[in-house]
Amino acid sequence: MTLPDRYIAGVPCWIDTTQPDPSAAAEFYAGLFGWELADSMPPDSPGSYFTARLNGGEVGAVSSLPPGAPPVATWNTYVWVDSADETAEKVRTAGGAVLAEPFDIFDAGRMAVFADPEGAVFGVWQPREHRGATVVNEPGSLNFNNLNTRDVEQAKAFYGAVFGWETLDIGTGEMWALPAYGDFLEARTPGMRANMAEMGAPEGFESVVASIVPIPDDQPDTPAHWGVTFAVADADETAARAVELGGSVVVAPFDAPWVRTTVIADPQGATFTASKFAPENKDLAMDASAVRGA
Repeated sequence: MTLPDRYIAGVPCWIDTTQPDPSAAAEFYAGLFGWELADSMPPDSPGSYFTARLNGGEVGAVSSLPPGAPPVATWNTYVWVDSADETAEKVRTAGGAVLAEPFDIFDAGRMAVFADPEGAVFGVWQPREHRGATVVNEPGSLNFNNLNTRDVEQAKAFYGAVFGWETLDIGTGEMWALPAYGDFLEARTPGMRANMAEMGAPEGFESVVASIVPIPDDQPDTPAHWGVTFAVADADETAARAVELGGSVVVAPFDAPWVRTTVIADPQGATFTASKFAPENKDLAMDASAVRGA
């Protein structure tokens, strides 16, 4: 039986982390999140691509650095598109840069890598056999993709032109929304909108596809970038476990609207957010001094 897709064009659908030592990174994330990882590249390949599975479904991957890339570990976001080639033209027209022209990944799909006008790097995925992450929003899996930016207005113009994204004010800030996605999710899971409203979620939240994190003025050296947030069962325990495994805590666990969250760096320096859903925190005011987006 073929399962229905979780995504439509314009929705982030996959993440991976590029690492100088992918085997060591795979060991770290296996210990932290309970992932099962297997190298999906042929034995004679010059690099590795460890696909991560959790509870029987794919959650992301750990990859070698591309040839010639600087030895910097990062987490990468990929957005589902109908055509990587057409998206490349939209990126150019909107003032972004094409860092890697569209190319095929075997029979899995077609991808490209871009940068927005502020330099935040992201990928797109035109799916064929690989249909994106199948486990999300569960402890140990992706919960949110986050654009960290200094120029929100410029980002609105760019991502609106490329993906049709709009912004939704949820009271504690703005988030990226794609109205068609809310309709898609409601059709996939009837009653989803009513359930979210009953929980007290902001109106329109079902259409959210990513978050916007303004980079604070006291971080002049932080570049614009895309980051990732993982759902966890306990933010404090996750932070402690990361340190045991050789990582570090960039921002200690703290309470924020709807969540208890922390920012962690893995042993090779890739940062990410780990967040426990905490509906009891829904009415908390956001402490801007605590926010350090990963």
